Amino acid sequence: MALFIFFVAFFGCKNETKSTDTKEASIPQWRSIFNGTNLEGWTPKINGYELGNNYKNTFRVENGLLKVSYEEYDLFTEEFGHLFYKTPLSNYKIRLQYRFVGQQVNGGQPWAAKNSGIMIHCQAPETMLLKQGFPISLEAQFLGGIQEGAARASGNLCTPGTHVEINATTVTEHCIETKGKTFYGDEWIRVEIEVTQDAITHYIDGNPVISYSNPTIGGEFLETTSKEIQEKEGQALTGGYISLQSESHPIEFKNIEVLEF
Repeated sequence: MALFIFFVAFFGCKNETKSTDTKEASIPQWRSIFNGTNLEGWTPKINGYELGNNYKNTFRVENGLLKVSYEEYDLFTEEFGHLFYKTPLSNYKIRLQYRFVGQQVNGGQPWAAKNSGIMIHCQAPETMLLKQGFPISLEAQFLGGIQEGAARASGNLCTPGTHVEINATTVTEHCIETKGKTFYGDEWIRVEIEVTQDAITHYIDGNPVISYSNPTIGGEFLETTSKEIQEKEGQALTGGYISLQSESHPIEFKNIEVLEF
């Protein structure tokens, strides 16, 4: 009888462990999409250059960080860039840390000082024109304070070639400012974006700063795209590629992770 109880208990525990493992395996897990060593899985598209041409080594990996660098530039002449991750996404969270470093390169526009971002719902990189500064996308804008006391909140929404709804109202402004915090130094800032079919929310250092829904193709910058993209005006955006931006100010990224659901 004792032996029988032992076998029942043993196999019961084993089955319970297996069931627990199965449940844990089915729970979405965060995964890194930047290996900290090179740009494997990422492709640059820089304005004026073919897809894959990392002009002047703008995007680089050093000391485990993904960097936007202008060390090899003498002058910035609208070489706006985007580094695309290889896989399109639709329902997910993405998180990373960023910080602005150094000085803006000569030739950069004043508005682009301490200005970068992560673009979501991007058009496929191979559909961008040779001379197209920005992909059709939704941008979680990263800003840094320039003048002490002058607010310049991070986490704003910019909409190149897109429209969104906020509180059930269509918003056609190119950039929608938040009331988030302004960061003046070179500290690391945590960003998370939650993307579902119902809503998209930006978080800065754990705090929600803006939420919107129902993105569609249209508006400012659409005229800079191909005829094929322009013909999609009014079409809903339910997913797309993500990309990291270069706009003339050095910036560093780390801990880039995605959770799909």
